[in-house]
Amino acid sequence: MTEIMSENVPLFYKRVSQSRAVGNRDRRAAWILPSSQWRRALRRADARSFTQRLLLWLGVMSFPMPAIGDAAAGFTGLQSDVVFSDYSALSSSAELVHRLLSPLNAIRVGKTLAHSAVALRDQPIDLARERFTVYVPAHPPTQGYGLLVFIPPWENAMLPRGWAAILDRRGVIFVSAAKSGNEANILDRREPLALLAAHNIMQRFHVNPERIYMAGFSGGSRVALRLALGFPDVFRGAFLNAGSDPIGDAQAPLPPPELFSRFQEMTRIVYITGQNDAVNVDKDAASRQSMLEWCVFDWYVERSPWAGHEVAGPAGLDRALDMLDKHAEPNLARLAKCRTHINQKLGKEIDQANDLLAAGNVDGARRLLDKIDTRYGGLAAPRSVDLAARIGMD
Repeated sequence: MTEIMSENVPLFYKRVSQSRAVGNRDRRAAWILPSSQWRRALRRADARSFTQRLLLWLGVMSFPMPAIGDAAAGFTGLQSDVVFSDYSALSSSAELVHRLLSPLNAIRVGKTLAHSAVALRDQPIDLARERFTVYVPAHPPTQGYGLLVFIPPWENAMLPRGWAAILDRRGVIFVSAAKSGNEANILDRREPLALLAAHNIMQRFHVNPERIYMAGFSGGSRVALRLALGFPDVFRGAFLNAGSDPIGDAQAPLPPPELFSRFQEMTRIVYITGQNDAVNVDKDAASRQSMLEWCVFDWYVERSPWAGHEVAGPAGLDRALDMLDKHAEPNLARLAKCRTHINQKLGKEIDQANDLLAAGNVDGARRLLDKIDTRYGGLAAPRSVDLAARIGMD
């Protein structure tokens, strides 16, 4: 943990409000999570039209996956409009729900689909329709290329100015998907596109698995954090450029315990934000505080002098890649103590919900369980799932 100061939705979520953060153009959204709001939405909406809208968010309209020619392997330099063809089990709808939704929200998705006439589509992305920008350094490192998967806030897939020389020097491949900006669905589009980009590059080039990183700018940076949190078995770090969120809430729910343990022990987070980007400097501080609360200690933060809300220049990228490569081995004693504290708090809250249910206070138990699910996410399962079944949550 280092600090230099110049001083992780469609598929299930229903968007209910949007606003623009002061000082930047990142569109944020709030989503319905608690079952009580879920039920109210059902009462307000005509059942048929509600289901139709939900299925559109879920991306369940089926179509055949056509055969796609491989993107050229072995090229170097900058390539635009690259078409990929390989799918990954990790980008499947089921895996996205499992890793990126809280357990109770995942159950609600399943129940909604069970009462509909269609099934969840295996892959939410049709690669034949997608285009990627790829930059490949001419000289691969002996241990294999590094890989930087970049999620932009803009619609075009482009390499930021000045980054090519740094990628060349550090032996890192860059890949970014078109039409994956802030206006695109997060769970249906931005996240699976990033996962498929990483998978296809790894299929075509010799990539060092210890140097596979997520990155993003502004709203894309927040999605990059969600993916690093949910897929620590793929990404060893995340470069968060002028955008971050706390983890352990509705925006970035915690994944199942085995994945979160890996995130705590093996993921390196690098925050780089302009010194004059006050909104995102504050967001970075809140994100780092949540990392400490959730026993994540391997992070680095830097404020770029004189910069506002702008994508990192070559020097910022160089520093980020340097810091991402400097993963710190965990202090196991400190980590164990912190995990014990979390488990004790979670156990007490689960016991409180059970006591409310035993006393006949079903509504109180339901409200508390909603809060537990939002805060602890996958860490609360299977206890939260078992309690939800007893309460009869929908």
